[in-house]
Amino acid sequence: MDAQWADNGPGWVAVLLGSAEAVLALEPGVVDLDIGVAGPYPPGSPQAIEVRAFTPKLASTDEDPVTGSLNASLAGWLLATGRITAPYVASQGTALGREGRVHVAQDDDGTIWVGGGTITCVSGQVEL
Repeated sequence: MDAQWADNGPGWVAVLLGSAEAVLALEPGVVDLDIGVAGPYPPGSPQAIEVRAFTPKLASTDEDPVTGSLNASLAGWLLATGRITAPYVASQGTALGREGRVHVAQDDDGTIWVGGGTITCVSGQVEL
């Protein structure tokens, strides 16, 4: 439906598809740039959009299960163009068997806030 350079520090080629279903059906080949894809869920769904993040890796493509920088960049673009309203919840990681939920809000002054739950996978200490 549309594409845009979306950049809040890390830059993304942001692509908007017609539906969350279309986003989930993607089978990416090798990519040369960081590409973020989003598509809306039907009205009344618990999540507003499905998001996927693809990044280049030597001779293949990695997919990130949840990406704060991409969700912030997408929010800036989609909110500014009226394609979505805040607050909303984005789903990411579904295609990887994960259930990431990213909560996006916007202050009256336009500041975008991105958050969600986390799980600690590795912890430790550095001895000096």
